[in-house]
Amino acid sequence: MTELGGALIGCGFFAINQMHAWRDVKGAHIVAICDRDPERLKIVGEQFGIERRYTDAAALFADGGFDFVDIATTVQSHRTLVEMAAAHKIPAICQKPFAKTLDDAKAMVDACSRAGIPLMVHENFRWQTPIQAVKNVLLSGTIGEPFWGRFSFRSGYDVFSGQPYLAEGERFIIEDLGIHTLDIARFILGDVTSLTARTKRVNPKIRGEDVATILLDHESGATSIVDVSYATRLAIEPFPETLIELDGPKGTIRLSQGYRLEVNGPDGMTVSDASPRLLSWASRPWHNIQESVLAIQQHWADRLADGSETSTSGADNLKTFALVEAAYESAASGRAVDIQAMLR
Repeated sequence: MTELGGALIGCGFFAINQMHAWRDVKGAHIVAICDRDPERLKIVGEQFGIERRYTDAAALFADGGFDFVDIATTVQSHRTLVEMAAAHKIPAICQKPFAKTLDDAKAMVDACSRAGIPLMVHENFRWQTPIQAVKNVLLSGTIGEPFWGRFSFRSGYDVFSGQPYLAEGERFIIEDLGIHTLDIARFILGDVTSLTARTKRVNPKIRGEDVATILLDHESGATSIVDVSYATRLAIEPFPETLIELDGPKGTIRLSQGYRLEVNGPDGMTVSDASPRLLSWASRPWHNIQESVLAIQQHWADRLADGSETSTSGADNLKTFALVEAAYESAASGRAVDIQAMLR
């Protein structure tokens, strides 16, 4: 099978993980990179042995010679770059958050649909080993159809040291972290009909919110709570673990700190270790996220090869992005938001 060649645009903080993962992906590799900062471009190019380097995305697309593009830039450039990919009929992966607005995201999905190319959002959290383990238990039917859930990410970890721009935006935790947790809630319990949210800024040195509590009503009839915080000081720092509680008519599932997976069903309780692998290029505590980067990129390569749709396609991610927009709208208005109305 011919190996696919990709181009990566954006050589910043998180893109290094993507570059490492592309080295491990079977069936795909990176042949060109692009970044507006020549020094950053040089560092990444030399680190990963990439000779084709561009400071201008238009020049990259004009030269061609690659099968897909991985857009790892910040959100402001996403629509322009995705539409550029669509114009050149190049399948695209886009980093989250998908777009600046829901209208932009819809336009990006439409552009790729009209061009007949796949579009996937790099929504990697649902690909984490512990999250997949919870999903597999749920699919087994052990606890029955869940009626309640909680998806929690509470931490005091200093995310601003590596990504200082996070402290500068009017929006923070829902857009940066909550988007992942909301996607996990959708992945586990299904699509959402309505949402109510409350936010708070605890850290006086940042502009956006660093705490959010969100109530979701799911199409299945289940109710869930998504709670995220970067202002929570715990005795043992859980970063970057997402903790999950699920209640069903036949039992419960609990994913707790330290990747402990506890399942209580009709036949009693089982406890297992849902820890992620520590890849050769990964480092604790980031290894959970780093392993999921490899998983989602392998998924992309596999789906390009067989022609089927990705789990986190642009169309699917519109439903997660709508939850982010609805959370901000609800927090501002104090009212519940109808999700289907936002997606029309």
